[in-house]
Amino acid sequence: MPQRFRRRRRSSDDASVAQALTFSTFRRQPFLKRDRACEWLSDAVATARSRHGFELWAFVFMPEHVHLVIYPRSRDFALRRVLSSIKLPVTRRAVRYVRQHRPELLNQMLDEQPNGDKSVRFWQRGGGYDRDLREPGTIHATIDYIHANPVRRGLVDHPVDYPWSSAGFYAGIPGCRLNPDVGLI
Repeated sequence: MPQRFRRRRRSSDDASVAQALTFSTFRRQPFLKRDRACEWLSDAVATARSRHGFELWAFVFMPEHVHLVIYPRSRDFALRRVLSSIKLPVTRRAVRYVRQHRPELLNQMLDEQPNGDKSVRFWQRGGGYDRDLREPGTIHATIDYIHANPVRRGLVDHPVDYPWSSAGFYAGIPGCRLNPDVGLI
């Protein structure tokens, strides 16, 4: 039987370019369809932003995946640490909540390895997908693309109508749940 090679995620820790990040929930389940989970994620992104010194330029929290556009401000920027700082607190809060209030859902979060090891997961294994954004046109096109994601999925009619997105912020609509940094865009 031919051996399958898993594509390795290539991340850039280049502190001089913006990054488009996409990462998914475990088995792409809609764990982020409730405001509660999105609030946990929003809190984690805000904490990671101050801890790791990056600017948040745009975001969209879809029911089963996340888009972030960030710009590192720190020379010792490490994408791996940023992702861990975002994902780990959300996982802990979600697992604690499910154990206390909805234990019947734990099986949906159970990841059983071929060797028999089991773990409870909120996020898909691995770091997700990231892409360097070097040109202003590419940055703006990426932001427009992620803002349109809820419309393409039929969740809303207009990007600004989706509550877990920075689209409303850019349109000047007050009440964005996680305000982007827009100084350098």
